[in-house]
Amino acid sequence: MPALATVHPRSSLDRVLEDLGTTLIELVCGDPQATDNVGGVVIHDPIDEQTLPHRALVLGVGVGSSQEIAELLIDLGRQGASALVVRAPVILTPQIEAAVAQSGTVLLGLMRGASWTQVAAMLRSRLAEDDMSKAEPEGASSAPSGDLFSLANAVAALLDAPVTIEDRSSRILAFSGRQDEADRSRVETILGRRVPEHLTRLLEDRGIFQALYRSEQPVYVEPLDTGSNDSKLARVALALRAGDEILGSIWAAVQTPLSPDRSRSFCDAGKLIAQHMLHLRADADIERRLRSDLVSAALEGTPRSPDALRQLRLLDQSNIVLALALQHSAKPDSSGAAHAHLVAELQRIADAFAVHLSSVHQSAVCAVIGEVAYGIMPVLRRRPDSEERAARVAVDFLDRIGDRAHILVGVGPVALDSTGLPRSRADAERALRVMQVDGASRRVARMADVQVDALLLELGDMVHVRGEPLTGAVARLVAYDAKHHASLVKTLRAWLEAFGDVIEASAAMYVHPNTFRYRLRRLVEVGDIDLTDAKSRFAAMLQLRLWPQEEGQAEDEQVIHAGLEDEAISASIQPVDPSRRPLR
Repeated sequence: MPALATVHPRSSLDRVLEDLGTTLIELVCGDPQATDNVGGVVIHDPIDEQTLPHRALVLGVGVGSSQEIAELLIDLGRQGASALVVRAPVILTPQIEAAVAQSGTVLLGLMRGASWTQVAAMLRSRLAEDDMSKAEPEGASSAPSGDLFSLANAVAALLDAPVTIEDRSSRILAFSGRQDEADRSRVETILGRRVPEHLTRLLEDRGIFQALYRSEQPVYVEPLDTGSNDSKLARVALALRAGDEILGSIWAAVQTPLSPDRSRSFCDAGKLIAQHMLHLRADADIERRLRSDLVSAALEGTPRSPDALRQLRLLDQSNIVLALALQHSAKPDSSGAAHAHLVAELQRIADAFAVHLSSVHQSAVCAVIGEVAYGIMPVLRRRPDSEERAARVAVDFLDRIGDRAHILVGVGPVALDSTGLPRSRADAERALRVMQVDGASRRVARMADVQVDALLLELGDMVHVRGEPLTGAVARLVAYDAKHHASLVKTLRAWLEAFGDVIEASAAMYVHPNTFRYRLRRLVEVGDIDLTDAKSRFAAMLQLRLWPQEEGQAEDEQVIHAGLEDEAISASIQPVDPSRRPLR
């Protein structure tokens, strides 16, 4: 099968233009062959201070005037950036030309209608593919020059037609050049990185997908009637298979049906692409496991940690650990299918979280370890608000994905070096646990926000491990409630939570204030507790917090007899001696 002849590495700026040019990105000014390989993709923020990776490709969102472009080019040149992308059309002025020449930074234009988010994701995925295959020799199982874009160009040359490679959900994985020769719907597909929904519905209604997935031969699709007046081309589609599994499909925009020879060549190409897609998927799984091992080693604080951080490109800088988990984890008695669903959901969210963190800092990483996804995000050492900024990053991520998944994120403190990462991880986990126990009253928390709650949980763990029994006044009240079907423990809790305000506490329990005062006197007698003493009140509050199960066992039985007890108490109410009232 003919291959795309190129000597450019996939991460080179010239190769980026070769793959995405004429469709998404155009060269405005500068020499892309004179630059090194692209080291990362960064979205320009005019307000925030940014640390660019080496030879970064910067997306100049909102940068429009000639003066802004020229000034940004000079600044990026000082930081060693390889290129700046701004929205086309760009009016090339002498000021911009001088800035490009002085900075050595190439100026590119992004086609109108193209999404900045999609372009950023596409560029990052190409750089990730390059990282995965740097150490891999090309063989029979690898594509010409190693990636799906090369295969798309090779198939396009074979069929003399622009092609796209799509997954099962009609998302674009790669596309060839010459897309400007196709119709408007193809251009719309490339810009949106997926087939538009109205076209997908038309294909489904006509049974195209069913025919495509049933056949092992190319399927010819007549031009679709979309109601517009633009010229339309037919399509030839081929399903990509790995055994019985459908991996995706290839779509070529053609003028006429394929000849028998080209159909056979198309089928052969489909087998190679399917094999390559499996190869990429296996590489992605290996890369995910490797990243998980490195993140785990970095967070353990062992002698391996510095080397792991070096491989993650996080050594010699300050970092913050973020711990992400689902609110409802799999229970021990959950079915295998339910547990697998939760694991898959966590991995999907962790992948999205990794992309979100990398948009903040190119070196940020995220990996799933057990039932928690840990993110490590570099921060500026001299910023005192690094924790607050990390929390805002987490909040922004949750806002973007909405309420589709119940996700919680704990934020640890800043780790100045590798020795501080275990502490940052531990505190992020503690904050995460507090939110899980509280029933997700908040979704993001720093350790500073929930320190007292975390200490109480750990004290409760110690009580449970030691098997400490409930003692003192609260123990006597629990025993009395269990024996007499009373509600003295609940009365004490309401009074303490109301800071001694009888009116507020009685309203919370839906009883008359005099009834509540009677119960309060009774609990003082039964529990032998002095509610005017601060230490006694604190001890009671702490016990009610650490032994909630003891109170719950008694309260379950109190509900049945609450009405009878209130009638008996109300009938025996006597005037209350003000001197005996513990508080208001």
